[in-house]
Amino acid sequence: MGGGFTFPRKLLFLCICVANVTVGHVRYSIPEEMATGSIVGNIVQDLGLDVKRLKSGRARIFTEDGSEYIGLNLDKGTLIVNKRIDREERCGLVSPCSLHFQVILDNPMELHRVDVEILDINDNAPGFAKREMNFEISELAVKGARFSLDSARDPDVGLNSLQTYKLNPTDHFKLNMLSRPDGTKYAEMVLQTVLDRENQEEHKLTLTAYDGGDPPKSGSVKINVIVMDANDNAPVFSQSLYRVTVPENASSGTVILKVSATDADKGTNGELVYSFSQNSDITSSKFNMDSHTGEITVGGELNYEKVKHFEIDVGATDKGGLTDTSKVLIEVTDVNDNAPVISIISLSNPIPEDSAPDTVIAMLNIKDLDSGKNGQVKCFISPDLPFKIKSTTSNFYSLVSDDDLDRETVPEYNITITAMDEGSPPYSTNKTINLRISDINDHAPMFPQPFLNAFIPENNSPGMSLLSVKASDQDSGNNARISYFLEESQMNGMSASSYFSVNAESGEILAVRSFDYEQMKHFHIRVKAQDGGSPPLSSNVTVKILIQDQNDNPPQVLYPVQTGGSLVAELVPRSADVGYLVTKVVAVDVDSGQNAWLSYKLQKATDRALFEVGSQNGEIRTIRQVTDKDAVKQRLSVIVEDNGQPSRSATVVVNVAVADSFPEVLSEFTDFTHDKEYNDNLTFYLVLALAVVSFLFITCVVVIISVKIYRWRRERLVYKSTGNLPVIPYYPPLYADVGTGTLKQAFSYEVYGTTDSRKSDMKYPRPYSQNTLTVDHSATRTVPRHKTESENILTEQKPPNNDWRFTQGQRPGPSGPHMPYGTHIRWTPNNGNRATGGPEVAMGTGPWPQPPTEAEQLQALMAAANEVSEATATLGPGTMGLSTRYSPQFTLQHVPDYRQNVYIPGSTATLTSNPQQQQQQQQATAQQAAQQALPPPQASAQPEPPKAAQTPASKKKSTKKEKK
Repeated sequence: MGGGFTFPRKLLFLCICVANVTVGHVRYSIPEEMATGSIVGNIVQDLGLDVKRLKSGRARIFTEDGSEYIGLNLDKGTLIVNKRIDREERCGLVSPCSLHFQVILDNPMELHRVDVEILDINDNAPGFAKREMNFEISELAVKGARFSLDSARDPDVGLNSLQTYKLNPTDHFKLNMLSRPDGTKYAEMVLQTVLDRENQEEHKLTLTAYDGGDPPKSGSVKINVIVMDANDNAPVFSQSLYRVTVPENASSGTVILKVSATDADKGTNGELVYSFSQNSDITSSKFNMDSHTGEITVGGELNYEKVKHFEIDVGATDKGGLTDTSKVLIEVTDVNDNAPVISIISLSNPIPEDSAPDTVIAMLNIKDLDSGKNGQVKCFISPDLPFKIKSTTSNFYSLVSDDDLDRETVPEYNITITAMDEGSPPYSTNKTINLRISDINDHAPMFPQPFLNAFIPENNSPGMSLLSVKASDQDSGNNARISYFLEESQMNGMSASSYFSVNAESGEILAVRSFDYEQMKHFHIRVKAQDGGSPPLSSNVTVKILIQDQNDNPPQVLYPVQTGGSLVAELVPRSADVGYLVTKVVAVDVDSGQNAWLSYKLQKATDRALFEVGSQNGEIRTIRQVTDKDAVKQRLSVIVEDNGQPSRSATVVVNVAVADSFPEVLSEFTDFTHDKEYNDNLTFYLVLALAVVSFLFITCVVVIISVKIYRWRRERLVYKSTGNLPVIPYYPPLYADVGTGTLKQAFSYEVYGTTDSRKSDMKYPRPYSQNTLTVDHSATRTVPRHKTESENILTEQKPPNNDWRFTQGQRPGPSGPHMPYGTHIRWTPNNGNRATGGPEVAMGTGPWPQPPTEAEQLQALMAAANEVSEATATLGPGTMGLSTRYSPQFTLQHVPDYRQNVYIPGSTATLTSNPQQQQQQQQATAQQAAQQALPPPQASAQPEPPKAAQTPASKKKSTKKEKK
């Protein structure tokens, strides 16, 4: 992986359990420059865990320096590369290069140390700091003269680092490979042959550096050698290696070392210049060197925790170009300049108050960047707190509980953790944790008193409040939310909830019903207070409810007994002395206390000077001597009152007979009429009767007025329709009422004629008895209707009296086929044929006795109109209107004194009492029904009389009938 190279992985697993924290150690090796997301290792398999444990324990990675090179995949349980790792950038020349971090899990807490070694790959070629190196060499330089070359820099380590140099060409110079104490290699150019400026003034060489990679990488630099004239002595340092120590807190400008070199030459050839050779950027930024004196001073901030030592190459060069080099090793010493750093990597807040001792509350990481004693840290908290600090592994501590906790006593703690190193002077750091204690339901609600008393007057209204109970709970939240309940118990065979109820929120006790002191004087109920914890806790309080008596019962008289039918009298002899005990009124009151204290008073008496009543005992005694003048019948009315507020009373009547013998008393009381008490309801009944009578009277008046208005409207309709009435046949006034027979029932029919259609309707009811009016029942109507109730009742009409014995010639009617004073009534059956009247119409029924004059016809018309108006209010179920040519309704029984041989205009029927004639009429009707298929010749030859115009009243009536 990572560029095609395979590297072995070394795995070391170690598990330690300290203070309830499991600790493991695993080590991996990966090459640098791995792609993001690459798998480093399977932490689940290597540590013996499972993926569910990683998720439930909220596994996470903690690094002391905050780097995020390695990530944790919780779904697969693998360590992955979060971002590209450059070993040279991370560790530089330090080898081995490792990443150190911890994998932390909660519930229970586990701490696993993971080391990931970053293996170097050959990703960097050797390189020189300069593109060219220039040397000025005197021609007097002897063989073996050495010239120090700038070393190539390869950030890789191991075999991938710089391994060798090659110089080309090698005519005058050769390359000498050397190694430093730390293993790094450098090269020196050694003169092989004497230089001759006159032959060659400048030499151009190429120096190539190779590393040990596969394949190897290289870097080169050009070397320009200029041959100088006449300087045959080179400078020489007093020491080939200088060593010096400097504290990390040394200020800038502090002189740490002075190097020196000597040159045997004189003059300008002996003047030396000091400088850093082969120096790095870090060295140049940290130190400075005086070129004339050779003093090395501090030029930047030193930090022991980052760089512990420096190696510097210094050189001394004379004016002739001769140079000597030396090395300076600078060791940086540590000082206590860093305070400990406290990091909370896990915290359980809040914790329940029932947590057991040694419960882990927090895990801490305390780091001091100093070394030695300066980096040794002690951690502690205040001894007054119920907690303690335990050290688990290096730099890791646990905050655990050390005693029982009680939220009601201390709801929260401010725990100050102090970390102090052992430096001189010591540095310390404080960190405060605000730890809250969560509540558990460990306290039951408590009432201030175990027993309570409540009072309620009797005859209370339902829903009346008695008192409110209140309980308190030391817990908090839902554990302190109290609900009140009424415990069920039996009272007089009924549950307590049928008498009382308790408001669950406020604890208010309410009366469900009204109480009677005489039935129940007190109650005992239990109210339970229950909190909202899980499981809930509860406590009870007993409430004694006392019913207070009210004066709601009047006194009851036990003696004398009041009877309704018989008379009871006390007998007092006329010889009775003063103070004679006549009787004693005995009364009781079911109330209690002063409501039951009774007093007696004499309310009414026949003779107040004769008797008195004891106010306390109810004894009736005489207050004087009884005399003969005293009446025998004495009536006393005694009132009994209680002492309540307001007081109630009862009255008793005592009859006293003043006599010496029983017969005397009997004779006196024989005519004694019992006085009746005034009935309080009498007034109510009288008022009620008066109201009923008034209502009936008003109803009758309204009905009468309505009837009058109805008659008036009908009369107006009659008068309005008189202009279209046909000529009513004249009935002679000389016809006398022969016999005693009359028509008992009215019989009528209604005919509706239309102007736009040749079809008409006819309605008729059935008579009470056998009817002399024969109607063609086979004819169908254009508007069918159902039988009404009156039609079902009117089954038959009583036959007329036998005295109606008129011959055929005596009947009034038309004398020929044409009826000058009548109107033909037609209706059309379903087959479209129009039927005419019976045979009597075609042949005639005899002439009138005398043709009427115009005055007589007018007189008959007015008389008929008056009769119709008067008969409107008395129309019975047998009434039947003839047609719109006559009045809206017209009955046979209202025609004045024309009951003999009555002819109905427009009809073929004639009233008769002859049974044979009735049969003939029925047969004629049957023949007429059979002949409806073909029109009779006589009917077709007869001219139709002109139709009467309809009045508005008749039109309205026809329209209403058609709608029905």
